[in-house]
Amino acid sequence: MSSFIDFLKGSYNEFRHKVEWPKWADLQSSTIVVTIATVILALFTFGVDELFSKAISNIIGMLINVFN
Repeated sequence: MSSFIDFLKGSYNEFRHKVEWPKWADLQSSTIVVTIATVILALFTFGVDELFSKAISNIIGMLINVFN
């Protein structure tokens, strides 16, 4: 149990005194970049999904017409 407490004390010391935390402005700009990238990726994924959905529907429709 002593080693676990030493681990917790060491972790706290590391986080408190040795980690360089980002500034508020850096966090805001990073959040904006991630949000924009997420929206762009979601729109791209939606577009590809719609394209494949319509293509598969057309292919299935043509196959149904060929075999009927």
